Amino acid sequence: MENKNAISFYSDPKARQILFEWWKNLDENRGMRADLRRCHNINEVAFTPSFHSLRKELYEFRINQEALATIAGVLSHVKNSDTNSNLSVQMATPKPGSQKAAVSDLRFRRLLTIEDRNELFATMIRVVRLLEGRVNIFDLANSIYWWNERTKKQWAYDYYGNISVEKKK
Repeated sequence: MENKNAISFYSDPKARQILFEWWKNLDENRGMRADLRRCHNINEVAFTPSFHSLRKELYEFRINQEALATIAGVLSHVKNSDTNSNLSVQMATPKPGSQKAAVSDLRFRRLLTIEDRNELFATMIRVVRLLEGRVNIFDLANSIYWWNERTKKQWAYDYYGNISVEKKK
């Protein structure tokens, strides 16, 4: 029997498909996207019909409601899904014409200290904006859902493994 606690938006094809279709549907239902974008915290996200639409679609999985509300709210700010690399690598990658990481080292380190879901919600929206709305939605969702020390450590390995560090003389 399948472990219904171990949802993975990164590797579970059914969860990926549900998430992708829900996210793409936000383009066609701009009012739903706008409702989510106006939310200031995950409690407000939980009061939106679009969140409950996603929750119902994932009915067969045992879902952490707060984590899913965080995901839904943050994904409403994503314009393009870029699955060429994971989110932490995208944060380390400079924007065109720049040599600095899209997300600064200081901001990244602050992100790794977050424990509270509402703080994670607000910070991840800022990260999505810094990345100009182009992120790997599956990695974003999975990382938010499984936000713990293991996720943070993997992000650190990926970010610092891909950031260009200036050497001091």
